[in-house]
Amino acid sequence: MIHSMKKRILCFGDSNTFGSRPSGGRFDEHTRWPMRMAELLGNEYTVIEEGFGGRTTVFDDPVEGGYKSGAAYLPPCLMSHNPLDLVILMLGTNDLKMRFSMNARTIAEGNMRLIRLIMQYAMNADGTAPKILLAAPPVVGDWIMETRFADVFGPEAPEKSQKFASEFARYARLMRCEFLDASLHAVPSKTDALHLDQENHLRLASAMADKVREILG
Repeated sequence: MIHSMKKRILCFGDSNTFGSRPSGGRFDEHTRWPMRMAELLGNEYTVIEEGFGGRTTVFDDPVEGGYKSGAAYLPPCLMSHNPLDLVILMLGTNDLKMRFSMNARTIAEGNMRLIRLIMQYAMNADGTAPKILLAAPPVVGDWIMETRFADVFGPEAPEKSQKFASEFARYARLMRCEFLDASLHAVPSKTDALHLDQENHLRLASAMADKVREILG
């Protein structure tokens, strides 16, 4: 009996893909949405976590230091994990930091650059480009100014993040990618207005698993 290859999925994101707890530390692998999604999908799939706190679409961070640019890290990351059947991209929240002066449209354009990199550097077992799922991140909580992140993100971040879904969906259509609005399934914690709590990781994992089945059959 010949076993077919497992379908390989790369989850490329920031601290919410890494599984950062709102109160500090990291959730376990039964909670973090990529690993919980893997459990739901079953053993026909291999899920690779590539989440990193503070990661942006295209910027190195002058304050937090290097390696934050998704565009810089993505090509070697893809090549080291090939072959890939699907890349899930969920970035944009950290681009809202005041020091970058970005709006939802330009953040969506940053994601379009990442999609081009995936098409260039990732391949499936047949040597063609994998499927790409662009996810609009959960919105920033309206209470951000009451949290420790107030001076980093500022008062405009929640409103800007609410435009992610429409802008990201537009670029997903343009690039012929799949799209998911994570804000329909997950909201940030009351603690810090940015990071998902356990319940919201599990809800996002379920929505992502459904979408993956739809894309990869």
